[in-house]
Amino acid sequence: MTRDGWLVSNGNVLASAQHATSHTDRGKGLLGRSGIEGALVLERTRWVHTVGMKFAIDVAHLDEQGTVLRITHMPPNRIGPYVKKAARVVEAEAGAFGRWGLRVGDVVELRE
Repeated sequence: MTRDGWLVSNGNVLASAQHATSHTDRGKGLLGRSGIEGALVLERTRWVHTVGMKFAIDVAHLDEQGTVLRITHMPPNRIGPYVKKAARVVEAEAGAFGRWGLRVGDVVELRE
């Protein structure tokens, strides 16, 4: 089930967010979309790909506490890095993290 909420860091709302918790929703991710407003949070995820996607994305790997471990810009048709300590991934359209000021070391939470 995908639920809606808000992506928050340091008390600031970064964007609206969809929360993909089921295996099916995590597997589909952003495939088939032509873009996304806000972000998609994928639980229990350590790597993502953009094979078959129509647009580039920013990807943040978060640990259990929500700390950003790694940020990657991924054009379509790429396989992303596996981040062993990641517990979830945040995906957004390319350039979003720069606009939001999101950096490695920031703590991010999803408020529903």
